[in-house]
Amino acid sequence: MIIDLRLNGIHHSEIELEEQLSIAELIAGTDIDPHSVLSYKINHAQYVNDEYRLQHNTVVNCITFHHPQGYRIYQDSVIFILGKAIYSIFGDKYSLIVEHSVGDGVYCEMRSENGFTAADCDRVKEEMMKIVDADLPIVKEEMKLSEALEIFKSLGRKDLVANFSRDYRESLVLYRCGKYYDFYIRPLADRSTMIQKFDLVYHSPGFFLRFPAEKSYELSYPFEIPTKIFSLHQEHDKWLDILKVHHLADLNALVDNYEISQFILVEEALHEQKIASIAMDIARKPDVKLILIAGPSSSGKTTFAKRLSVQLQACKKRPIVMGMDDYFLPREITARKPNGEYDFESIRAVDLPFLNKQLTEILDGKEVELPMYDFQLGIRKRSHNFVQLGEDDLLVMEGIHGLNDMLTSSIDAKHKVKIYVSALNQLNIDDHNRIPTTDCRLLRRIIRDHQYRGYSATATIERWQDVRDGEIQNIFPFQENADYMFNSSLTYELGILRKHAWKILHQVSKNSSAYMEAKRLITLLSHFRDIPDALVPYNSIIREFTNGSIFRY
Repeated sequence: MIIDLRLNGIHHSEIELEEQLSIAELIAGTDIDPHSVLSYKINHAQYVNDEYRLQHNTVVNCITFHHPQGYRIYQDSVIFILGKAIYSIFGDKYSLIVEHSVGDGVYCEMRSENGFTAADCDRVKEEMMKIVDADLPIVKEEMKLSEALEIFKSLGRKDLVANFSRDYRESLVLYRCGKYYDFYIRPLADRSTMIQKFDLVYHSPGFFLRFPAEKSYELSYPFEIPTKIFSLHQEHDKWLDILKVHHLADLNALVDNYEISQFILVEEALHEQKIASIAMDIARKPDVKLILIAGPSSSGKTTFAKRLSVQLQACKKRPIVMGMDDYFLPREITARKPNGEYDFESIRAVDLPFLNKQLTEILDGKEVELPMYDFQLGIRKRSHNFVQLGEDDLLVMEGIHGLNDMLTSSIDAKHKVKIYVSALNQLNIDDHNRIPTTDCRLLRRIIRDHQYRGYSATATIERWQDVRDGEIQNIFPFQENADYMFNSSLTYELGILRKHAWKILHQVSKNSSAYMEAKRLITLLSHFRDIPDALVPYNSIIREFTNGSIFRY
């Protein structure tokens, strides 16, 4: 048999076997360090441990921290070890709640009568390190659902009991380390010693659980809290307190009880209230003439910009939209990536002198012809679209670099405001299984790419890491520069996106490198009840990705 051995998706070697071997035995004869491998992916379709025996021609992909899926496995494994440490110290008197991502980690809180102190945080970190040093196996076990529910009750996991009490499956897969059990929708590392780098930083009433950087596998110091993003998360968390929805079971109960339509109306009203508040505040600033909107892919920036324009008009302002993409440099002098491809996401791809010249002239009251970029030819053309600012006019520009001061360096700060838009999901599957923000944005993009651009889910998933790399380099470092922040996430949205993504994701071939990611997203969506599109308002941000938006795209 022939074994196609890969390391993080890249071909490592081809090995011919005359007899069956376990993966551990196979790896022992190579230069791959087994201690760095979090899990093994077989034929793009299944995660296994190193005891798996190879019996046929097989693609064996060794997944380490530096693979996007490995990074996710690492994070969930740290959270698992955190949960075990807390249970070892406090039993069921403290409940861990993993709330949301912030910076290079996640913010967590502890539900208890006694509160959680800095000394408690230090104890938990010390216990986690003991678990890591003990090199304990993390065992995947399948059991009857009734048995799993009894375990959840004994651990004080009311969240899991609520989630699975209405579940009709016969069995459930749990992860065990010693006598501690937990449920995860994604795979975990095989042993505790594989999780070497993490940190806990106390922040009353909870703490930040930090992960090493995806590229370097290092923790950066000193740790700085991104205060604006953190505040935005906390604001949305208060919304969920008002709406009484924190877990998937809460949302599904609204669907089952025919109360979801009212929930949608309230959440959409909160969105509109926030957009109106931003518009009114901008309208009160007579010096502001330029509004810059930025955020990561599939955050709903376009719909936000149009809804903001409507609210600005209600404040007696006249927004004039400028396209940042129309200021690209000619193709032949566009910046390139190290692999030779054009780097359209780099700020060096924008004709900054020309953009700043036009903005200065417009703000000086001159009549200016805006450019139009021909993407097929890679050149800038005349648009015959002339603008001249009146007293109540505002320029609105949406694009990837809006928060980077290099983009509009010639414009005085008093004349511009910067708005950061991102879909910061707060809904959790349960206390320990958060739904990453990137998952919601990826699902939005898969649906939009398929519906409006004709791309397959495979193509979108395979390009997603390049998109993420561009965001990490060009957007996230500047997010704290924003004057306003808007969370475009809607708690109910996965119930809407489910039906749109389901068939597209099932079209991903088992032989594709995107298969496991598609399978993971299908598993995530399978937990949600379906919500009819008819309940979604026509100006909703979700309509930008599905269909029926009142705004034209």
